[in-house]
Amino acid sequence: MLLKMLTGLSGPLFSLAPGDEYDFDDAEAERLKAAEFAIDAEPKAPATTKRGKADVVSSNGDDAGG
Repeated sequence: MLLKMLTGLSGPLFSLAPGDEYDFDDAEAERLKAAEFAIDAEPKAPATTKRGKADVVSSNGDDAGG
């Protein structure tokens, strides 16, 4: 179960800081959530691309060069 840490936690296999996400087994995840050391991580939204005309800014003709 993917959790987001609210506190730091380290062990022989990991060292986590607040805000880090880590995949724990279900029993350990429930224990960490009950102790308020972690919360369920929000699923990552898929990356989207913006389609259409690109916004292009030109400095030609605006006397930017002085």
